[in-house]
Amino acid sequence: MVDVLFVNIDGSRTTAQAEPGSRLLEVAQNAGMPLEGTCEGQMACSTCHVIISPDWFDKLQPPSDDEEDMLDLAAGVTRTSRLSCQIQLTEEISGIAVRIPGVVRDMQIG
Repeated sequence: MVDVLFVNIDGSRTTAQAEPGSRLLEVAQNAGMPLEGTCEGQMACSTCHVIISPDWFDKLQPPSDDEEDMLDLAAGVTRTSRLSCQIQLTEEISGIAVRIPGVVRDMQIG
């Protein structure tokens, strides 16, 4: 199993576990994080934008040019921003810390 630590907008922390190969977006949604993922991982939106802890950012595969383009549209982007739909969890990144940005769009929770 892969452990993921989510830091929510209010600073609360939630730990989730997932099978290796799971996408970070689905794990976040299952853990109750306010990420919409409107395009369902097709990189046609930025509603699954997250901020990866700097300690973990360089351990991920680099973002594609398409992902970088979508991040340009996200609110509150930082140097360690990523689209959670593009991060596949592996045992090597078990324990990854992910912060939910201060501005999120989730039509499911209003």
